[in-house]
Amino acid sequence: MKGKILLIEDNEQNRYLTTFLLKKHGYSVIEAADGPLGVELAGQVLPLLILLDIQLPTMDGYAVAGALRKNPALDHIPIVAVTSYAMAGDREKAIAAGCNGYIEKPINPVTFVAQLEQYLQ
Repeated sequence: MKGKILLIEDNEQNRYLTTFLLKKHGYSVIEAADGPLGVELAGQVLPLLILLDIQLPTMDGYAVAGALRKNPALDHIPIVAVTSYAMAGDREKAIAAGCNGYIEKPINPVTFVAQLEQYLQ
């Protein structure tokens, strides 16, 4: 087992695909369907990496990233936004909110895990 990855994603199909790909590559996946649960789980499990959808109900990904970055126990953990927001400025907004990286949806199943592993170096 390579370690735990926290996936904060409200779309069930996206959670399924991402979890499938990560498990196939030896990671365990903890899933949260919304931001508040994601923030709570991050503090409990201290994952290797946090994958964060930006378009979430109740608390958007920018607010989630900000909340995660306020916890000193989590500040070394990379946060990667995985989002369909692909307009000019969206990447910068995610980075400014506290994300370390940005991957556009739809993800490419062939390269996705390799893209994530860049943040684990």
